[in-house]
Amino acid sequence: MRRRTWRSALRRDWQLYSLAVLPLLFFVVFRYLPMAGNVIAFRRFRPGGDLFGDTWVGLRYFRMFWQDPTFWHVFTNTLVLGGLTLLFVFPLPIVLALLLNEVRTRWLKRFVQTVSYLPHFLSIVVVAGIVFQLLALDGVVNAGLRAVGADAVPFLQRPGWFRTIYISSEVWQTVGWGTILYLAALTTIDHELYEAARIDGASRWRQTWHVTLPGIRPTMVTLLILNVGTFLSVGFEKVLLLYNPLTFPTADVISTYLYRVGVVSGSFSYAAAIGLFESVIGLTLVLTANFVSKRTVGAGLW
Repeated sequence: MRRRTWRSALRRDWQLYSLAVLPLLFFVVFRYLPMAGNVIAFRRFRPGGDLFGDTWVGLRYFRMFWQDPTFWHVFTNTLVLGGLTLLFVFPLPIVLALLLNEVRTRWLKRFVQTVSYLPHFLSIVVVAGIVFQLLALDGVVNAGLRAVGADAVPFLQRPGWFRTIYISSEVWQTVGWGTILYLAALTTIDHELYEAARIDGASRWRQTWHVTLPGIRPTMVTLLILNVGTFLSVGFEKVLLLYNPLTFPTADVISTYLYRVGVVSGSFSYAAAIGLFESVIGLTLVLTANFVSKRTVGAGLW
């Protein structure tokens, strides 16, 4: 009966099922098949040799990065940068969506949405170029500092400024786009709840706190869990484009360290071990965040 039910459903809705073929192929080819390459984290791999390594070395490469002070330095940088990203980049789209939801002038609301969305469509290379142009010694920011009598600051060469620059550019590029899901979730809230709250004498702030935020809580929880899952995967491209040897103390993260170790130096097995460790940590964070979310707010990703 199950086979007949599945076949009848496939025969009836084959057009809908056909839409899933290409996404499934994408995930199989680019997500699941490459997982077989993780075996080189336990085998010695030499370029030009066996695709899955020549000899079994067990946990040798894991012990190497556990004893490597450079790895723990970049691991700490990744935690700090990922934590700052989660602290500032995640809540700001919620705040912007709530503010836009209160705007009653339609043209102003559309104008703010359009202006905030635009940076998302710029490539990371263009964003990095804009940052360089603004913060260079002869850039706009230092020109303004000279105009008020201050000395020029080499922002891009000072490690202490890198995290501020990265988080600021990330907020500018993603905050507008992140409001789309929250604005869509706001449209699903029953307006009768607001009417009941007004009858009970609730102010706009009380309506937001007791009606709006609970209404978009499932969306918030889902996106929070997804962001926690990518906690260690701090934007590789932007960091790679913005950092330099002078800012390594605060800018070097796991992904850029993997690039130098694996691609530049050719230590593919060592890089695979670090990447596997990072993936396990990410999976653990997702499962933990989902468990805590279900226990505290009653909603989770699954």
